[in-house]
Amino acid sequence: MAPEGVELYAKLEYFNPLASVKDRLALAIIEHGEKTGALKPGQTVVEASSGNTGIALAMVCAAKGYPFVCTMAETFSVERRRIMRGLGAKVVVTPKALKGTGMVLKAKELAETHGWFLTHQFENEANPAYHAQTTGPEILSDFAGKPLDYWVTGYGTGGTFTGAGMMLKQARPDIKVILSEPANAAIVSSGVAQPADEKESHPNWEPHPIQGWTPDFIPKVTQKGVEMKIFDEIVPVTGEEAIATSKDLAQKEGIFTGISGGATTAAALKVCEKAPKGSVVLCMIPDTAERYLSTPLFADVDADMNDSEVEISKSTPSAQMPEE
Repeated sequence: MAPEGVELYAKLEYFNPLASVKDRLALAIIEHGEKTGALKPGQTVVEASSGNTGIALAMVCAAKGYPFVCTMAETFSVERRRIMRGLGAKVVVTPKALKGTGMVLKAKELAETHGWFLTHQFENEANPAYHAQTTGPEILSDFAGKPLDYWVTGYGTGGTFTGAGMMLKQARPDIKVILSEPANAAIVSSGVAQPADEKESHPNWEPHPIQGWTPDFIPKVTQKGVEMKIFDEIVPVTGEEAIATSKDLAQKEGIFTGISGGATTAAALKVCEKAPKGSVVLCMIPDTAERYLSTPLFADVDADMNDSEVEISKSTPSAQMPEE
């Protein structure tokens, strides 16, 4: 998919235990809570999530014996709710009109009312710290003795961007860190500060189909990376580009990733088009396409046989489906 003369690699975070990059965050935050004493034995854990963090926390909490409650805006795919509930978690759905800020405020309200442990994924320093300890060093190890000119990532909480990006910049000062965000929700590249009122959305945010990317506010973890000047460039991606690239990855490369993975790769391909010959580019693939079966990514994929499949079936006499 990359142009001739440029090498494009993808780091497939769906090889984590519950198939997303957020497994790192979940383990980091829970173990940090245990070490500091902020999380008590048997205490209920609560967090707002578009799905992947919630699934990861449900997994970690199930393994460690903590009840888990996730608040989640109704716009996110229903399979994410079902996976969490399958892991024993409870999912509190919030109205889509309230966007990401609504589910975050609901989680805070529940934590304060019931004395639950709120993981604060969007501001918890254990989040980027774990990526600095694991994700960044893994990339450096994989490319030891080899060139790596560009690293491309999106952001949800900003943990990968800030933590891994910081390590890459420290080890390889010449590397170009490329941050990407939805073209119609370009809140970091707008230069407009996040409103001080936590109930307010960022004025440049609009709804977009890249689930897990760019909530309607600039997370504090992301803001830290911005202030540290970790990124060299921001590349916007449209929802249409993200979906089309995700489909291309599946059908041309066998990489089965969601809309966010398609978005990051779409940004990386734009980088490849401008990069000098001989450049090496790495992009992050956050999760699996199995989290997106009810989303626009699979809108044109039917469960029933299409005409060409029926034709293949009829090419031999046995095991024919009855005609409707």
